[in-house]
Amino acid sequence: MGMIPRELFLPPTQRHQAYKDRALPLSQGQTISQPFMVAVMTEALDLDPSFRVLEIGTGSGYQTAILAHLVAEVFSMERIPELASQAEDALDALGCENVRIRVADGTLGWPDEAPFDGILVTAGAPHIPESLKDQLIEDGGRLVVPVGDRLVQELVRGTRRGDSFESENLLACRFVPLFGEEGWETPEAP
Repeated sequence: MGMIPRELFLPPTQRHQAYKDRALPLSQGQTISQPFMVAVMTEALDLDPSFRVLEIGTGSGYQTAILAHLVAEVFSMERIPELASQAEDALDALGCENVRIRVADGTLGWPDEAPFDGILVTAGAPHIPESLKDQLIEDGGRLVVPVGDRLVQELVRGTRRGDSFESENLLACRFVPLFGEEGWETPEAP
């Protein structure tokens, strides 16, 4: 994480706070996660350099950049075109060539590129989306997702074992809502 300049992923008005360990506001009502939570979620995936990872909620691209430095390929989905574009610019500036960003409903995943070794969801879901479970590799694919109501969630790590899915709660957390077909009802377009 020390290799990634967090200020590059923040609006100019927030850059002076880049290294505070807290979430910070972005445009469109979104946030950049606090560094502690980025570290916890990344570690929970138990990554290997050969992995292909799907990220749901590109946001500013900060978590995406962390993943890009740790795995072979990152596929990141963002529902807000403006954020996806800004993230692409920041990732290009860092030379992250192993990242693909798609503007779409992340709750449905990216079936054309599945299966994934890991899936990381950076927004709070009312439940674990079935589409994402199905896009994990069958033996040991891991999914990390905040699950709960719109205000408070529990960070959950799930592991796929064939047709079964084992999950464990890691810690309490608070994320912006995950909107989409398998998330919360989608708000008006930003």
